[in-house]
Amino acid sequence: MAGDHRRVQKKNGTGAFFFFMATLIMWAVSVFFEILFNKRTELLPLIFGFSFYQFSNWACRKCISRDPLLVNTCVSLLHSSLTSASVVFILVKQLASNDVNQLFEHSQLVNTTWPWAYSALCISCGYFAYDQLDMLLYGLYSGWIPSVLLHHFILLGCFTLALYRNVTINYLILTLICELHSIFLHVRKVRRMAGLRDGKSKLVKIEWFLNMSTFVLARLLSHVLITVKLIKDASKFEKGIELPLALFGMAGMNLLNVFLGMDLFNAFRRERKRHNVHES
Repeated sequence: MAGDHRRVQKKNGTGAFFFFMATLIMWAVSVFFEILFNKRTELLPLIFGFSFYQFSNWACRKCISRDPLLVNTCVSLLHSSLTSASVVFILVKQLASNDVNQLFEHSQLVNTTWPWAYSALCISCGYFAYDQLDMLLYGLYSGWIPSVLLHHFILLGCFTLALYRNVTINYLILTLICELHSIFLHVRKVRRMAGLRDGKSKLVKIEWFLNMSTFVLARLLSHVLITVKLIKDASKFEKGIELPLALFGMAGMNLLNVFLGMDLFNAFRRERKRHNVHES
């Protein structure tokens, strides 16, 4: 425990900690200003999302484990599951009453908001703020520019500005399809922390298949298609911050997806190699 405390203290003295904590505080001040002074009550689900996942963290710490990484991963798994379910619900509901081509028209994605989409985006935004704070407080990151903190920084910026301006909400809901893949990322992490690392296990093989499949389809391909759609419809955007912000956000997401894919492939190779060594 003392070693973990020293590790957290050391990380909390880095430039990454101060930068991402400062931006998170500025984000929180901005949100409270919008709600309290500009009477943006539609943003209240954002506060609910932060509070709900913070409470879930407390419940996991009380009932499951006091290990900050395991607790954080369990809450992240909860978020991925709930968000995936909400995104699928929103899309199925829309597909039941709209033609596919009409559903993905530029005007539908930019200027209108599907039922429940705004609240779902607010709640996810609240989760990313909670998760950013939890990782900063417990030192659950590594490197001078931690990719996970950078990921949350980009999402908080893009999501919050979209919520303030009430534009491109449906586009951002589509980006959250990647949470289907995040489910299996978190399941793998929990499985490994529980000591289940047998590469011969059928369950592990199924998990890897689902992990890789959802990475390609729900994360990599979906984000590339969204980027292509943005570029194709660039002339339809009005002059303003929406298109540059959307392109910047998707460029960051696609780059992080490449790094994530490399990490996944290397992890898969390591598990296969360990399995082959044990067999020989």
